[in-house]
Amino acid sequence: MPIKIPSNLPAFDVLKKEGVMVMDDFHATRQDIRPLRLGLLNLMPKKIQTENQFARVIGATPLQIELSLIKMTTHDTKNTAASHMEAFYRSFKDIKESGEKFDGLIITGAPIEHLKYETVTYWDELIKIFEWTKTNVHSVFGVCWGGMAMLYHLYGIKKYDLNEKAFGCFRHDNIAPGSPYLRGFSDDFIIPVSRWTELKQADLNKHAQLRTLLASSEVGPCLIEDQKNNALFILNHFEYDSDTLKQEYDRDLEEGKEIFFPKDYFPENDPNKSPKNRWRSHAHLLYGNWINEIYQKTPYDLNAIGA
Repeated sequence: MPIKIPSNLPAFDVLKKEGVMVMDDFHATRQDIRPLRLGLLNLMPKKIQTENQFARVIGATPLQIELSLIKMTTHDTKNTAASHMEAFYRSFKDIKESGEKFDGLIITGAPIEHLKYETVTYWDELIKIFEWTKTNVHSVFGVCWGGMAMLYHLYGIKKYDLNEKAFGCFRHDNIAPGSPYLRGFSDDFIIPVSRWTELKQADLNKHAQLRTLLASSEVGPCLIEDQKNNALFILNHFEYDSDTLKQEYDRDLEEGKEIFFPKDYFPENDPNKSPKNRWRSHAHLLYGNWINEIYQKTPYDLNAIGA
């Protein structure tokens, strides 16, 4: 089954050309099933790129997915056209007031790692979203800064500054092969990483509800399961396109910023050669497994979520 998104959303044509099954409202209503309702709280500045990336990995399952795009009420984006935001996004305030519930919610990262959580302009609203998920979302998936922020709110897990940016493709180990979220995973694999901060495994170990599923000897814990709150937190970026790290590298180069060459990314470490995607299959596995777990356990009646 396909992912259901508006036919005029840019991701619709992008995914259709890639062979991902997509469906508009007209065709979706002809199927006598309840689609899984997934929300994407998009905190990234490049909204359309992020929409494409996550729609791609959640649209490769045999289930019909209805994707809702959500924005912060208290923060206006400067990098995406207002017409796009008006056409495709709803504010958290509107979502909450309407009493809507979701089978799953993805909370993206944001390029604000250098800020203390409490100084982020929309931190108070984000805390309200974290608390709202306990009664209105069956399962949460926090990505990079979004996951770190939720772990900080729920458990007081601190983030630590790195001496230099963790940037490139790093090998990770499957340390919980029996987890249903890692069904089909190899013993080790590549994941793109792009961050200035990290979490310490010792801090995670202090909480029995938290279980690390994927980790790297170089860049630490990666995928953490929160069994108490039915949530996953991933600190790295399975959803990245083949050239996302290249775009970040080229951007910093053009802006004259401190430049870090992405580790094990360009063929033969030559930035003039096109990078190869070596993580796509595991990206689809992880998000497909997450969606399958939701499908197996979420109530058929959406109103029963959180009851």
